[in-house]
Amino acid sequence: MIRSLLLAASLVALAPAALAQTVAITGGKIVTNTAQGVIEDGTLVMRDGKIVSVGTGAPPAGATVIEAEGKWITPGLFAAFSRVGLAELNSEDPTNDTSAPGSDFQASLRAADSFNPDDTAIDVTRIEGFTRAAIVGSPANGLFGGYGALVDLSGGFQSIFARDVVMIAELGEAGAGAAGGSRSAAWHWLLTAIDDAKAYPRGFEDDGEGDLISRKEAIALKPVVEGRVPLMVEVHNASDILQLLTLRQREPRMKLVILGATEGWRVANQIAAAGVPVIVNPLTNLPDRFEILSATLENAGRLEKAGVTVAIADPNEATHNTRFILQLAGNAVANGMSWDAAFKAISSVPATLYGRTDLGVLRQGAIADVVIWNGDPLELMSSPDAVYIAGVSTPMESRQTKLRDRYLDLSEPLPQAYERQ
Repeated sequence: MIRSLLLAASLVALAPAALAQTVAITGGKIVTNTAQGVIEDGTLVMRDGKIVSVGTGAPPAGATVIEAEGKWITPGLFAAFSRVGLAELNSEDPTNDTSAPGSDFQASLRAADSFNPDDTAIDVTRIEGFTRAAIVGSPANGLFGGYGALVDLSGGFQSIFARDVVMIAELGEAGAGAAGGSRSAAWHWLLTAIDDAKAYPRGFEDDGEGDLISRKEAIALKPVVEGRVPLMVEVHNASDILQLLTLRQREPRMKLVILGATEGWRVANQIAAAGVPVIVNPLTNLPDRFEILSATLENAGRLEKAGVTVAIADPNEATHNTRFILQLAGNAVANGMSWDAAFKAISSVPATLYGRTDLGVLRQGAIADVVIWNGDPLELMSSPDAVYIAGVSTPMESRQTKLRDRYLDLSEPLPQAYERQ
């Protein structure tokens, strides 16, 4: 708690000075994620939390110059799916706010209301190059898990910068279990909930209930069925994906995002034709359950080649290991995905998916989330040298690095609490 208060205070104290400066990063290899492509020996200029210019040439007079010769300069990474800040310990209920299995409220829950900026996983994630994340809860009592939010990873109390950006739901095997035991029940459950939300407030006057959901849940789903907020549905099996895509014909106003899509490569053309983006884990290749018997390491690459918009994340490691998304992207490249598409899948694609075209890119006017790397960011041995969030340099340390440094030299005197009395 004290650490986070000090960090928040330091960022607030540093921000005005940092934003008043013009900072130029020069000599590095700049990955813009724009039509400019990759700029060798480039110069990036930022001021007042925004990017002023990206190109070549000398830095402007009076700028604070950061030499980055031999380094890579990229946009800050953006986690398309994360639960960082929602659980300090998954096994300890008082610290775990990812789901609410005992609550009557599900669709109306909001991840933003549970976000803890003091979560130690935030620092761990940031020093690996992540500057932003979509935090999303988990369905627990029915198909819906509530609204996700967007956060920056500064660790400050003002980290939440967009609420209610997506609604999470599940179908497939998990949805079947939650809805009574079959995929048919889950599908009917979903359609009935949609119909209740569309009909609200008609039919809710007497007892506050629709055919399936309560007044409060119907109010929460209204923006989703009206197409103002996308519905993210976790589904893996090829036939389940096709079933979900039929919702595009039934509810043309609704926006869909497919989470998982482990067998997506089998129906990649249909996904592309429907214009539905997917969030995949490229390392899912073991058929550990019946709905992913056709899992393959080439899934992400095949989806890309079919023209599907692909973001990369891992819902199973979303709480404490969001940082592993970087390794997932590297493995996607090793199994057929292009480097450009893989990097965009963890930066500009997630930002655009949530309506933020000013993040995940390095261009004039974009928010100055910038990372300086000591090598190719998709190579396992590379790491960030510096991370900027909205133009502010952030601490490159976590609880783990502090413990490492504290006990790195055992010849040094131990803290007094460790001394033998």
